[in-house]
Amino acid sequence: MSDAGAENQEPLTSHQEEQQLATGNVEDKSQIKEWKSSEEKEKSDGGRIRETDADKLKITGDSVVSEVYTATANTRLPKEKRTNVRAHALTLDWAFGMNRALPVFSLQEDQDQLVILYAATNVGVIYNHTSISQHLLQGHSNHISCLCVSEDRRWLVTADKGQKNLVIIWDSYSGIPVHTFFDCHPEGCVIALALSKDSKHLVTLGAEEVQRVCIWDWTNDTEKPLCCTELSPKYGFQNYIIFNPNDSTQLLSNSGSQVLFYKRTQRSVEYFAPELHYKYFKKPVGSFSQSVFHLKELQALTATAAGNIVLWDVVQCTSHSKHPANPPHPANRNVINLIPLQKDPITVLTTADSCIVTGDTLGHIHIYDENFMLLIGYSKFNLDAIASISFSKESVLTNTHGSQEDCTLEAKPFIRNFVLSTVSSTVVHVNAQSHVHQILLREHCEPLHAVACHPKQPIVAMGSHSGILKVWDQNSKLYISSRIFETEKQIQCIAFDPQGLYLAVGFGSGAVYILDPCTLQSDSETCFSCTQDSISHITFSLDSMYLATADAGKAVTVFRLQTNNGLHRWKCLGRHRSHYKPIKDLLFGVHLDSTQPRLLSLGMDRRLVEYDLDNSDENQLLILSSERIEQSAVPTCMTWYPPLTMEQFLLTASDQYKMKLFNSTTKMCRKTLLGPRYGSPVEKVVVLPMSKEQDTSSHYMAYITKDKVGVQILPLDGNPYKSSVLICHPTGVSALACSCDGRFVFTAGGSDCTVLSWEISRNALEAAAALGGKDLTPFYSLLEGGRQVEFCREIEDFFFYCQLRNQGIDLMEERRGPSRIPLAEVPFVMRALGFFPSEQELEDMQNEVKFSKYADTGKYETDIDMEEFIKLYINHRPAYGISNDDLIRAFHVLGDCNETREPVLQRHELLELLQARGEHMTEDEVAKCFSTLVGLGPDEERSELDANESEDSEYLLEPGIPDEISMKTFTSHILGFLPCAKESDGSSPPEGKIAESQD
Repeated sequence: MSDAGAENQEPLTSHQEEQQLATGNVEDKSQIKEWKSSEEKEKSDGGRIRETDADKLKITGDSVVSEVYTATANTRLPKEKRTNVRAHALTLDWAFGMNRALPVFSLQEDQDQLVILYAATNVGVIYNHTSISQHLLQGHSNHISCLCVSEDRRWLVTADKGQKNLVIIWDSYSGIPVHTFFDCHPEGCVIALALSKDSKHLVTLGAEEVQRVCIWDWTNDTEKPLCCTELSPKYGFQNYIIFNPNDSTQLLSNSGSQVLFYKRTQRSVEYFAPELHYKYFKKPVGSFSQSVFHLKELQALTATAAGNIVLWDVVQCTSHSKHPANPPHPANRNVINLIPLQKDPITVLTTADSCIVTGDTLGHIHIYDENFMLLIGYSKFNLDAIASISFSKESVLTNTHGSQEDCTLEAKPFIRNFVLSTVSSTVVHVNAQSHVHQILLREHCEPLHAVACHPKQPIVAMGSHSGILKVWDQNSKLYISSRIFETEKQIQCIAFDPQGLYLAVGFGSGAVYILDPCTLQSDSETCFSCTQDSISHITFSLDSMYLATADAGKAVTVFRLQTNNGLHRWKCLGRHRSHYKPIKDLLFGVHLDSTQPRLLSLGMDRRLVEYDLDNSDENQLLILSSERIEQSAVPTCMTWYPPLTMEQFLLTASDQYKMKLFNSTTKMCRKTLLGPRYGSPVEKVVVLPMSKEQDTSSHYMAYITKDKVGVQILPLDGNPYKSSVLICHPTGVSALACSCDGRFVFTAGGSDCTVLSWEISRNALEAAAALGGKDLTPFYSLLEGGRQVEFCREIEDFFFYCQLRNQGIDLMEERRGPSRIPLAEVPFVMRALGFFPSEQELEDMQNEVKFSKYADTGKYETDIDMEEFIKLYINHRPAYGISNDDLIRAFHVLGDCNETREPVLQRHELLELLQARGEHMTEDEVAKCFSTLVGLGPDEERSELDANESEDSEYLLEPGIPDEISMKTFTSHILGFLPCAKESDGSSPPEGKIAESQD
């Protein structure tokens, strides 16, 4: 039976994402339209509404006015601390890291503020370096692919890549999104964009197979572009585009080998591709990097990787051609010259005032006049290749009256400060007067997979594949210490011990370093290399006496702290390859009958392994037990369940959206629960520590999925409203950590080189859960159509029918007593509802009910009521049912392809699998089941069985089952399912990895 409850919860996911798209203030749409119309009247102010008009618009009686009207540059990132009242369970607090492939822009620079803009994963970051504060532009559910700013720094534009990509225009003063374009390049993402000088028009360059250039008038309430054009693939992949600052009807873009010039008319845009004849130049030209329009001359410039500048002539053509055979181009553009400007490859080319500015691969910046005479050179900053250069909006020598303070002959020829970024994620501010540079940011430039929080202090550590380890103060957002590992690279995981005395680091090379958390230093005796396989997990015991690691070699290594003559030294206790598939989690605990630590590992082989730490000796790590805890699901993580009952549980999550509680001693599955279903299963869980400021005694849990972070109210019961999630890293989350006070969780994005800090509001989470309803109301929403539907009435009918059958149908007396049924009836009701659990699943169900109150009362439960049954059914049935793709995967794994490349199973192979693998069936059970499925009559079946007692089931079923069984034959002929309207032929497996056969 398919799970209709999944469809009922999916809107919650989209609702959470919509909340993220509208983070912060929700503006009245009518005010936005009014503001847009008033903005069009202010063309002379470069797209900005003058303060006087904004003040007038603010006087609107009792109506609420958008902050866009009243915001100014001085209100950007206010210094006052934000209110502690949160409307959402999770609020993005800080973004550590940046997208080094995108430019960094200078937004504001004066005596009081230094503000820049950059992108980090799927958020834009307005960073105030003066006050060390961030304003985060949340709205994208995909990775940001490009961004730009207006000439006056008032408007910001961000675009993302992926399905349902967005282009959002923001007001930089208030941080409010004022316009959004949905899926403006549906066949690809936006790879580049730019605003015209008057900020009225926006151009987007798509990344489709056949690229499109679209020009939008975003100040009008329209979802269609003014004009579009498709680019011929022969000109290469265009990745950069700008407007002509002197004429917004002209644009240019470039690829690595071709520059395109555009001319926009009222309803169309045309482009021209000038030819560059390399034979005319006796030197290599080099691949193109960036292009700009000359600020004064009718010329365009293109920088190359050979250090050259290609100079293009831009001459307007007449509107009509006298030669019809030679149709006019938007402009006649030819190469004027190839200027060998410098020896090193030029990575950045821009203009400021009347100057031309370049940045190269050596980290040098050169400023030239309009005749390419060098004015200033910055070559002593010791930087990597320059990725972007952005100049301040106003000259530093311009006073409040707008005139030059220094008009002497000795005045500096260039008087704009600027901000630059490098390919190594370093952001530098340069003072044009003093030539002094200041490093604003120095972030990780390689994948960042490791993050950990100090157990007693507000300190967070993070390490990346570049070998850089940084420790930050989470309150002040300043890093305390850092270390660059020279011999070891690729930091994979880190962990503090529970006392905060050690910081362990695991590397991709298999090395393990145990550091002082204050100095980040280590000696030779605390550096271990027991394997060449990458370390995937690292954790300390609760008494800080043991350290365990899991590696890509499917092995666990244990280190023990020994004391000799008062000196503490770490020694390798041993290594054991305890799994035959990758290890998913590693966990220390404490034995119930003692204070001795215990160690468990959980693998994709579905085995939970416990190690014998007491009897293990040097170079000999022993295994205490190894239990298989899943039949078909693959475990993803585990943690200790908080002490909500007298019984201690181990919590595990699986790829089938289920969470299970196992008795910590017997390893018996005591409860199965429906986990969060937000597109991908839970991959890691952390139980939050009790907060000192917490009003309630509830416990909470944080978790991550493939690309989301969430919080959950405990105890777990399958209620979907007790959980809340947000998209955190669209390209994937790799690690999760919780602060010592439980107020913040940190997520590492891996490939996006970013760590995000999330503030948790327990009150908001409790309020959202309360809105979901009480008792069975949240669970009815998971059934097909809710409570008032036929399916829900069927559950009640089957339940009451079991009561009748148990009490006796012929009973004439009045039926009284509780509305409960014996546990023995549960399997029949489940099957009647279309859920066919395995024998192990039935045993787990009965144990769950049987021992539900044993720890408290010492008695077994022998029956179940209606409310408990509905919860049991919802929590145990498949989260999304069995889909067509599941059947295709099974046939591709178990069968072989025939001549038509369709996976098929031979009849004898299917019967052997059913009798030998998994919960195998007897020969008689197989014969009876297939006889019923294929429609053999009872008399015919009985006579054949009696006549052929010595014969096997394959011979008996030969008339009803063909020799070769395809997926279509299996579903329609054997199972009797109706064919789907769009049924797959099964010739190719579904997207993603084909599931491995069950062991």
